[in-house]
Amino acid sequence: MTEPRPEAQYTFRRRGGDALSPDVRVYANIVKGAILGLSKRSWSGMEHIPLKGPAILVWNHYSDIDPILVVHYVYNAGRHPRFLLKESIVRVPVVGAILKRAGQIPVKRGSAEAADSLRILEDQLAQGHVVIMAPEGTVTKEPDRWPMRGKTGVARLALESGAPVIPIVQWGALGIHDRKRDPKFKLGRKPVTVRALPPVDLSPWRDKEPTRDDLVEVTDRIMEDLRAGLAEIRGQEAPPLFDPRQQRTEESGSSE
Repeated sequence: MTEPRPEAQYTFRRRGGDALSPDVRVYANIVKGAILGLSKRSWSGMEHIPLKGPAILVWNHYSDIDPILVVHYVYNAGRHPRFLLKESIVRVPVVGAILKRAGQIPVKRGSAEAADSLRILEDQLAQGHVVIMAPEGTVTKEPDRWPMRGKTGVARLALESGAPVIPIVQWGALGIHDRKRDPKFKLGRKPVTVRALPPVDLSPWRDKEPTRDDLVEVTDRIMEDLRAGLAEIRGQEAPPLFDPRQQRTEESGSSE
């Protein structure tokens, strides 16, 4: 007997994952229809995403539209992903209502609510959901689109919740849309690779009160796993983790 493949088909979801309300299924299928027409997908690693229970999914964020490609992948992996959104996005007519109905979480940057965002995500994990985070907090500033050093929020969330951290690496989104070069979407199906990796080994830091240095080390470990996975799908040697703060310091020093 041939064993079933661990991967979902590109059109259908893995069975046994999160239940969805009918309206969320409709919204998801509308988005999927658009993405299916724009991307020629190469997907792998879905067996690393658990069908049940909490998990923190992290991805290399290098373009405006790669969150949609990652959400498509996670949806087909059988999960209903939750992530934080700028409050301005959920104020957009129709779109905002759909996102909130789908369980996404609006946050005001710089507000007390934003400072409490980790508690919100930890509550989602406690309910058995999966959350998606870009550890850098924004599109990477690395000139060649490699991951840069992340913020420590994902490390704190992982250590406090105990949830596994699963990297998702992806490449190809700029073939569909690159705001810096052309604001228009490119027609035709462009190659897109998305791959989930095994959970990050955080055992050296589990079961103890983390220090600031611990949080930095955990964050770097997560970003290094993302960098290594991206190097594999890009077929290139990855540079050291880019640190935009160090670059600003160097540029400031050179201008004096």
